[in-house]
Amino acid sequence: MATHPEAAALLARSHRLGSDPRNTNYAGGNASAKGTETDPVTGGDVELMWVKGSGGDLGTLTEAGLAVLRLDRMRALVDVYPGVEHEDEMVAAFDYCLHGKGGAAPSIDTAMHGLVEAAHVDHLHPDSGIALACAADGEKLTAECFGDSVVWVPWRRPGFQLGLDIAAVKEANPQAIGCILGGHGITAWGDTSEECERNSLHIIRTAEQFLAERGKDEPFGSVLEGYAALSAGERRERAAALAPYVRALASRDRPQVGHFNDSEVVLDFLASAEHPRLAALGTSCPDHFLRTKVRPLVLDLPPTAPLDEAVARLKELHAEYRAEYAAYYERHALPDSPAMRGADPAIVLVPGVGMFSFGKDKQTARVAGEFYVNAINVMRGAEAVSTYAPIEESEKFRIEYWALEEAKLQRMPKPKALATRVALVTGAGSGIGKAIAHRLVAEGACVVVADLNGGNAQAVADELGGPDKAVAVTVDVTSEEQIADAFKAAVLAFGGVDLVVNNAGISISKPLLETSAKDWDLQHDIMARGSFLVSREAARVMIAQELGGDIVYIASKNAVFAGPNNIAYSATKADQAHQVRLLAAELGEHGIRVNGVNPDGVVRGSGIFAGGWGAQRAAVYGVEEEKLGEFYAQRTILKREVLPEHVANAVFALTGGDLTHTTGLHIPVDAGVAAAFLR
Repeated sequence: MATHPEAAALLARSHRLGSDPRNTNYAGGNASAKGTETDPVTGGDVELMWVKGSGGDLGTLTEAGLAVLRLDRMRALVDVYPGVEHEDEMVAAFDYCLHGKGGAAPSIDTAMHGLVEAAHVDHLHPDSGIALACAADGEKLTAECFGDSVVWVPWRRPGFQLGLDIAAVKEANPQAIGCILGGHGITAWGDTSEECERNSLHIIRTAEQFLAERGKDEPFGSVLEGYAALSAGERRERAAALAPYVRALASRDRPQVGHFNDSEVVLDFLASAEHPRLAALGTSCPDHFLRTKVRPLVLDLPPTAPLDEAVARLKELHAEYRAEYAAYYERHALPDSPAMRGADPAIVLVPGVGMFSFGKDKQTARVAGEFYVNAINVMRGAEAVSTYAPIEESEKFRIEYWALEEAKLQRMPKPKALATRVALVTGAGSGIGKAIAHRLVAEGACVVVADLNGGNAQAVADELGGPDKAVAVTVDVTSEEQIADAFKAAVLAFGGVDLVVNNAGISISKPLLETSAKDWDLQHDIMARGSFLVSREAARVMIAQELGGDIVYIASKNAVFAGPNNIAYSATKADQAHQVRLLAAELGEHGIRVNGVNPDGVVRGSGIFAGGWGAQRAAVYGVEEEKLGEFYAQRTILKREVLPEHVANAVFALTGGDLTHTTGLHIPVDAGVAAAFLR
């Protein structure tokens, strides 16, 4: 069925508005259109409203993300509205106004769009508009900025009553093109989609110009002595050193994925004399504090403080933060309030270094940080022309622990087995490593794709969905410096590392008398020494995080039972197998499990076999190289060829949550080689 012209215009407008962060934040705000369509039952005309549904994003909105409602039924709800004490009940009533099947669930803002007498309505969260909305004298400033073309609406929690308020304001002010919602954002309207968009942009750009022209030069005050930003390189080093400790604090109640931001906006705010006061006031717009919590945790030390002193102070501040958050909950919770969801911060600010933000996945963590940048911009604008005055703490609690918000959270799909876990896989640019990376991402993990071939690593990271799912690092596992850099990249990308797969490998098949010391050293450097170096760096991060972890070695059947003409390869695989035993015994006290996988005959998709090992082994066994996989399969008990995906399955079995009490184990993935049975 063709998209209705008004709905098509709405989608196009939404994409234009939502693609510019000056207009609204990610998933923030909503837009609507009204129009007439033929009722499929009566054949007559029916007035409909298309509006962005709950949880959608304007910039990427599709027709499936629209809720479609009958206007006659929606507006009839006014007659049965029981008042603000019961207005949450009205959200369920929207379901009885829906037109046809499918579509998105109506959001709490549906009434705002349906009750306002305008064909098109935008509700947005621009930083400039919220700055006026959160200024101590916002009503006066709104009049100075817009005259009578934009009307002030005092703070009211989103819902049916706010829709009635805005409808009344529009009716009483026919000259107005929109309104500033105290503590919240803006709403604009128009008879056509073009007029509505034009009015929205006029409000946003006029507010921007007003703040720029009327605002003072240093709204955050002078630079705090000793708090200026470190150089870019120093910031990254300091952030990487702090990240595992910060993630440990943010994950006390439940594991979190992290994101790091050292943009100029953040650094300038943290260098200012007023940042402690402003940060303590918290954010205001509901979209902001639902993702950032009511306030951040702020380290009150200069960036040059010794690392151990900074870590110790962060722990002290975290204990204070948790106590204060619990007290905030107790101050405002009612008998029917949802249980406290956790007392850890979502935003941690480190002067001179940057901002760490956290969430249930990388996108959530990144967006939380983006929202705090929005909040900084709001504070700057409000302080430039007035004083920043967010909504009352009690109102923030009503939003954060709103029954409707709780219901939305309960509707979220169950997390995947590896959700919140960050994995680093070596040799992940091809073959077994690539298959492992794909399986881990499919199960919810974030993955650092590490490979000597940076191009291959980047290609795999792109396949996996890009930086919210996977990042690529170029690393030679024989280099301590490159391994350290790879882990720094991992903790800056995702906050830490929980799962490491030692997969990088090489093989040179030669008889003993033809095996040179160089052949021996190369294979031991990459697999034995490389695995040791990677595991050592992984342990440092995991111990600092206090979240336990997994280290998995991709060893080989050859670690137990070796074929002819591969002394160096088989010896180094035996070394890896013994590292599993040694590290399992040593790291268990930290909750770090160390296990291994022993594959055999993985020919298809294997980087090692494609690099010459296949031809060498085929020559040893006297078979054609393209039939080597079949040859290996026929000598197994199951007569099945082993593929990279089968090895990836074993890695998931070890790390996916069912084998929580297993460490020091080697799983054969060889289709059954009796001589390699573990005894």
